[in-house]
Amino acid sequence: MRQATTFLLNPNSGYMRLRSIPPSLPRHARIPASFRSFSIDSNGFPSHSCRTSSHAAINSQSNPTDRGLLLPSSSASFSTSSQRSDPSDWDANPDLSISAFSELPSKDFGVNQHMIINQEFKEALRQILWQFRAPIRYAFAYGSGVFQQTGSAPGSNQCHPSAPAAIKNMQQGQGKMIDFIFGVSYSQHWHSLNLGQHRDHYSGLGSMGSYMVSQVQDKIGAGVYFNPYITVNGTLIKYGVVNLDTLCRDLSQWDTLYLAGRLQKPVKILRDHPKVRLANQINLLSAVRVALLLLPAEFTEFQLYSTIAGMSYMGDLRMALPAEDPRKVNNIVSSQMANFRRLYAPLIENLPNVTFNDRRCTEGDWIDDPDANVRLTQDMDPVKRGNMVCRLPESFREKLYFQYQTRYQIPRAEFNKMMKESNDADSDLVRRRQGGPFEQRIADDKDLTKEVQATISKTIRWPSTVQSAKGLLTSGIGRTWRYLREKQDKYKKSGKKASTSSDTPDKESKQD
Repeated sequence: MRQATTFLLNPNSGYMRLRSIPPSLPRHARIPASFRSFSIDSNGFPSHSCRTSSHAAINSQSNPTDRGLLLPSSSASFSTSSQRSDPSDWDANPDLSISAFSELPSKDFGVNQHMIINQEFKEALRQILWQFRAPIRYAFAYGSGVFQQTGSAPGSNQCHPSAPAAIKNMQQGQGKMIDFIFGVSYSQHWHSLNLGQHRDHYSGLGSMGSYMVSQVQDKIGAGVYFNPYITVNGTLIKYGVVNLDTLCRDLSQWDTLYLAGRLQKPVKILRDHPKVRLANQINLLSAVRVALLLLPAEFTEFQLYSTIAGMSYMGDLRMALPAEDPRKVNNIVSSQMANFRRLYAPLIENLPNVTFNDRRCTEGDWIDDPDANVRLTQDMDPVKRGNMVCRLPESFREKLYFQYQTRYQIPRAEFNKMMKESNDADSDLVRRRQGGPFEQRIADDKDLTKEVQATISKTIRWPSTVQSAKGLLTSGIGRTWRYLREKQDKYKKSGKKASTSSDTPDKESKQD
């Protein structure tokens, strides 16, 4: 029988513990009174609370300014009338029209998305946002300028003209451009205000006005408008602007996986928004499900996180050109195991068909150990895997179905009739998003991994290629050439670094 596992935060140490608890005990009896949970303030950030909770809590570092962040189980109960009455279906029937954190499925829902970083560095990043008068509703910083990546090419100490000390200290003199994504309510209005304040951030396209800028943003590529090589507060940054509706659609349906892929890796959220948090929790859960479809019955944490991190690079044109480090995924995951665990461990624990299965998990400190690489097992039963197929993001699932319709040579009319009859006959299964015979057949296919990879590539290839080409318009020829040249330099440096350290095993080989 599988043991229940609860993530808890010890307020005395500030460290996360994964405790295996005998399932025979009632849930309220499993939680020591000395453990506390943390609630969310009106701005969507953690605030201290003294109530006892059985909710899953992740805190990979001790930091008095960034308290432990909680993720409830899908069966958690609710205390306010404004919250949804059926929390268990939050991923099946999400309400992405919400505008307040109180409308999320639970009080502490999804705050596993908040990574812990140095407090001074975080405030320096937030100060950059305050230099924009146009309203930014959601924002995160990401990439090697925020999270160190093992083996990545070094930056330049001349990168930032006069960055705050916190940024210089965090980057340890190896200055790297800091990447941001800004989520905005109305693209044209935002660019109109920003053009008035920061006309120098834009290429010649900006002279054509906010309408043209917003049309290029929304109609071409993945719906993001990037301004690279911008100096704000003495710090070199690149920022991308995206409409909140576009962002939430990609997170929940995987239209392009362009932004969803970025948020499947650790990022530092600087301004939160309830509907983005809800959509991103769906995105993270979908990433775990797809990774499980790609993995064997037994695998390691490193394999799981590498599979998730690598999905957004499948089909990306840059990976086929000498413009990206081929070991990028390994570099990202190797240096951020604790952050990936913070993102995904509570979700893994709440899925019925996958579990941690390693003696290392019986030791109290493994959850805090960035060098830990425990093993997991999943149930390969076609019924349970068919349920995962049925619960994939809508746009992505349709592409996968089309793959199999072509593979099995099912005429379109017959396929549509089969799907309709299945929906009519098994309305209860559809409502609960449980797979039928077609999904189970897909789940049991020996070539499922290849088909899923092909679907990921098809989802990503066109929008990412067009988005890259759009850089000529949005960034201008000069900045685009600078970007490509720096990418090629990093590629060459990473190759030299990889060749000199070829005798050093990576995290996966060290743990095996």
